[in-house]
Amino acid sequence: MWLNTLKKGIKHIVPTAIWKGTRSIVNQARYHGDRFHCPLCKSNLSYFLPFGLKFKVLEEKKVIGAGYRKQAQCPVCQGMDRERLVYLYLKYKTTLFEQPHTILHVAPEHALSKQLQKMTHLDYISADLLDESAMVKMDICHIPYPGHSIDVIICNHVLEHIPNDKQAMSELFRVLKPNGWAILQVPLSPVLTKTYEDQNIKTEAERETAFGQYDHVRIYGFDYIDRLNAVGFQVYPFKWESDSRFSSKDNRYALNQKEQVILAKKGFKT
Repeated sequence: MWLNTLKKGIKHIVPTAIWKGTRSIVNQARYHGDRFHCPLCKSNLSYFLPFGLKFKVLEEKKVIGAGYRKQAQCPVCQGMDRERLVYLYLKYKTTLFEQPHTILHVAPEHALSKQLQKMTHLDYISADLLDESAMVKMDICHIPYPGHSIDVIICNHVLEHIPNDKQAMSELFRVLKPNGWAILQVPLSPVLTKTYEDQNIKTEAERETAFGQYDHVRIYGFDYIDRLNAVGFQVYPFKWESDSRFSSKDNRYALNQKEQVILAKKGFKT
């Protein structure tokens, strides 16, 4: 109770940037514990916060990476379960933390972006069509970089928003260097063999009912990998539970146990 009163009082008298830092300190104390750990902000926590929507279609289609999750958001850095998964994959399964790379981060998540920007050996670019905090304003269907110019792309839960996702995938493939790679996460239904989309569904209310979010235009099925293959990608799904650095009996990082990392590579033949 007293912590909530303190937070409200501080928020009214200090600038936004200072308030955010103060809020993190307060939340570290409030949620401190030994049960969970956030790899993004290094906080030890008693629990993560619930997050997500409860639309019927998300439950019916068993959509992975969307819907309501009980242990999803870090109360300190606000990072989500999907950010933690990508961060751990970059750390343990790639050389990104040790070697120079040019990296394009599309629609950057704040907590993950903050960590990547700290790495001075990376040539890091964040890009978004609408978010003014991103470094570059960019339409993913018309990426303003030459072909074969980017080593790594992170595009986490973006393609489900894009009407012409094939064009977006083709652009991501085009700008990657040969042997470059991308992490291309999307909400995915394990009960759909074919992606569900309907161009006649246009209003926000209709999209919420059909796709589980007002600005989504599809729910991907198992043919998501086929779509990536069709523009040239070689796709390697990674089950994080197969690696003890991600997995433990108590799931300390509170990762989504059904979510895989979708790694898409660009080979020499382009």
